[in-house]
Amino acid sequence: ELKQEIIRTLTADNPHVPQDIIRFNFKERAYMLVDDMDHTAVHFTLNGYLIHKDSDEGRRQSIRSSTEAGSFIDEEAPVEAAAEPTEEGETKDEEPTEEAEGEGEGEGEGEGGGEGEHEAETAEAAEEEPHPEKVPERKLKNQFNFIERGSTTFHYPLREKGLQTDPLPFGTFSENVNQWFIYDSYMEELDRMEKAKEKEKAKPVAVKKEDQKTGRKLSVVEIPHVDSLSMVARAAKIAERMVNLNTYDDIAQDFKYFEDASDEYRGQNGTLLPLWKFQYEKTKKLAVTALSWNPKYKDLFAVGYGSYDFMKQGHGMLLLYTLKNPSFPEYSFSTESGVMCLDFHGDHPHLLVVGLYDGNVAVYNLKRASPEPSYKSSAKSGKHTEPVWQVKWQKDDMDGNRNFFSVSSDGRIVSWTLIKSELVHMDVIKLSADETTMQGPEGLQLQTLGSGISFDFHKKIDYLFLVGTEEGKIYKCSKNYSNQFLDVFEAHHMAVDTVSWNPFHVKVFISCSSDWTVKIWDHTIKTPLFVYDLATAVGDVAWSPYSSTVFAAVTIDGQAHVFDLNINKLEPLCSQLVVTQKKNKTTHVQFNPADPVIIVGDERGLITCLKLSPNLRKKPKEKKGQEVKKGPEEEIAKMEKLLSLVRQPGKKE
Repeated sequence: ELKQEIIRTLTADNPHVPQDIIRFNFKERAYMLVDDMDHTAVHFTLNGYLIHKDSDEGRRQSIRSSTEAGSFIDEEAPVEAAAEPTEEGETKDEEPTEEAEGEGEGEGEGEGGGEGEHEAETAEAAEEEPHPEKVPERKLKNQFNFIERGSTTFHYPLREKGLQTDPLPFGTFSENVNQWFIYDSYMEELDRMEKAKEKEKAKPVAVKKEDQKTGRKLSVVEIPHVDSLSMVARAAKIAERMVNLNTYDDIAQDFKYFEDASDEYRGQNGTLLPLWKFQYEKTKKLAVTALSWNPKYKDLFAVGYGSYDFMKQGHGMLLLYTLKNPSFPEYSFSTESGVMCLDFHGDHPHLLVVGLYDGNVAVYNLKRASPEPSYKSSAKSGKHTEPVWQVKWQKDDMDGNRNFFSVSSDGRIVSWTLIKSELVHMDVIKLSADETTMQGPEGLQLQTLGSGISFDFHKKIDYLFLVGTEEGKIYKCSKNYSNQFLDVFEAHHMAVDTVSWNPFHVKVFISCSSDWTVKIWDHTIKTPLFVYDLATAVGDVAWSPYSSTVFAAVTIDGQAHVFDLNINKLEPLCSQLVVTQKKNKTTHVQFNPADPVIIVGDERGLITCLKLSPNLRKKPKEKKGQEVKKGPEEEIAKMEKLLSLVRQPGKKE
């Protein structure tokens, strides 16, 4: 096939020309096929404006242009114009129009002798005088060419810098004046750029003085020095992580690979394996008041430091640690007041909102290398009057602005919106303490506001959220109603420290309190489904991200408790002492969103990372004949099974 020759003939025939055209032939008196079709294809046609110079119109335009040129020469040099006739004038005499020829014939008949004498005198003068230089023929103006018309304008005289010319009449030298405006604009831009360069050069003056003392010669520009420092800092950070990886190699191996084999002999119980401990020198006298994992970087978590003691209030700190470097925090921020709560944005993990003890809220942008928050409330712009106990990011509003909610002891749930460079707030709901009034002046009865301690928003229903109060009540609220509650739960006898929706089941939530109890609720039922008494005040409780029935709680006696309702509905599978020092309390606990570890904070500023043993993260066994469910469906089915057993206590499992 490759050797086969294929002959192709190229022709000039137009393939789009119709082939079978039939027309009537008057000579043959019959319809006949037309063979000689025109195959010419016209791609472009343009009607021109050129005029032949030998035509009547061309002669008229040449006469008109020569007349204009003659008048211009007369104004500039009248003597020369009189002495040297232009070639255009000769052309006028040689090529007159038809009317001029007729008149010349009439004059010639009457005055023939006078003309002969004049021609003889002219011939003699031409022989005596030298032949004059030919004036170049003036180019015929094309009135339809914009570029040529623009180039024939007179040049405006050069103006001196600082002098203002007189205003010109309308239409006079307008194009040249516009050129001056463009020139001025360019000069102003050049001056602005030179001033900016001078300012940049003026910045490193202090550096130059130090260099003169040391006698070293360095470049004036400081930017390459900053870049080199950042490169050195990056390299130092990588080297630090490598050193830490070698130092804590045993812990890293346990974190990745160790599985406690003794769980096979413990039955249902499990253990917590201590891994890293995170502590910073400046936070030893501060308590861990908040913990939150980053939603994108699973090894990064934020820690808020402050104090729960009213008499020991002072500054606070915000630190961000990574499991790759337990010796030193990745980010460090200092606050004037204690940090009480914090939360990462789900879609923008570089945004971190913080609630402070003095009632202010602040938003930090981790992309900016600045110790100050990007947004912060104030007494002038509006803030809470008491400590902010919890903050939560919400979905962006209709205009695409970021917004979050906060709850405080002043009884207000406030919505904050980030608009340009300021925080705009709006009260969503005010908590009121039922049947509690205070005697005011002149016998007035003043209603006291409730004290919000904790809240949480539903994972699926955007408008629904729960609020836990200092009086022990839990309010089910809606963003759409600001004057009333959807429901009220008489939950605890003391302050509700934490309330949290189940990440899988839409009806279930959990709460803990200082009255020693942890309770699990169905928000459609007034009474709790499960109640666990831990014999001491409970500081915090958290659902696991991998199972709908697993949760962890920490108590002030330094212990961490892990429950799995699918295995044991009555007792925890693990109760382990995390804090060994005396007079130290555990305050908060959080599950890692990806790995089987938890972090626990205490009142001495120490964060402990612990790994769950295999018994604490078991999956249900698959039964024959049943459809296998995976992921969230499996977790919802497990919780539904538990709820059905609780609602029907007589039914055996």
